[in-house]
Amino acid sequence: MTAGIPAQVIAAVLGAALLHATWNALVKARGKGDAPTDPLPATVLVVLGGALASACLLPFLTAPAPESWPFIAASSATQCAYYLLLIEAYRSGDMSHAYPLMRGSAPLLVALINGPLTGETLRPGQWLAMCLICGGVLAMGLARAPQAAGAATQRRSTVFALLTACVIALYTMIDGAGVRRSGAPAAYTMWIFLLTGFALTAWSARGRVRQLAQAARARPLLLPVGGVSTVASYGIALWAMTLAPVAAIAALRETSILFATAIAALFLRERVGRGRLLAVFLIACGAVAMRLA
Repeated sequence: MTAGIPAQVIAAVLGAALLHATWNALVKARGKGDAPTDPLPATVLVVLGGALASACLLPFLTAPAPESWPFIAASSATQCAYYLLLIEAYRSGDMSHAYPLMRGSAPLLVALINGPLTGETLRPGQWLAMCLICGGVLAMGLARAPQAAGAATQRRSTVFALLTACVIALYTMIDGAGVRRSGAPAAYTMWIFLLTGFALTAWSARGRVRQLAQAARARPLLLPVGGVSTVASYGIALWAMTLAPVAAIAALRETSILFATAIAALFLRERVGRGRLLAVFLIACGAVAMRLA
């Protein structure tokens, strides 16, 4: 998979995968005294941080071509839906449960949707990847919740995680078409971050200004670290795709599933049993295989 790719590019993409898992962990992290933290203000602060970082960078970038702006608008609206579903997935369940379902199922959905749109049929490698991902999703659904009372919330988290995967697949297809028309991939991406961040912040701030301010004071790293992490994780992958095969870079990015599970177990102290570990392994292998097929 990585043959011919410079070592520094591989290291950078793995770092980007870690950054993506990190900002998700910041959203899911518990508050003081191990009290559960509402993921809504945390998510909004991370997205706002990404918007502010993009606003600082955009003056130095070439503007996207006019024909790409409808795609920027559509992607921004879709990504707002993504963050709202992400909030519900994390509100209901563990990161080690929701994250692999969200990130691992999206490549499968893109492959399934892309076939009817382009007339392409699934290749043998894609069928194998599909079986791995479906097996992982099934194993994740069957894995016992950390506590009996958590079974219902785990099912709710599964539903929202799979809905989030659908939205990820949708904005992936929108951006795949839009970025080719933009002539300026970096600026195209930054405008999406900017519009998404300001739109989501404006929507969520209604009646929640005090809650957002309290979250910013209690967790001062959310806005700067979370915002920079979300922009940098995508920007590094974009840069890497100019130096190496897109499929190989996309496959390397799926290591974020493994990073997220490790962070959830080590730092968020989530109980990751053997059933969930098996599911994570199957989903990660399937996601990588789907990218390379």
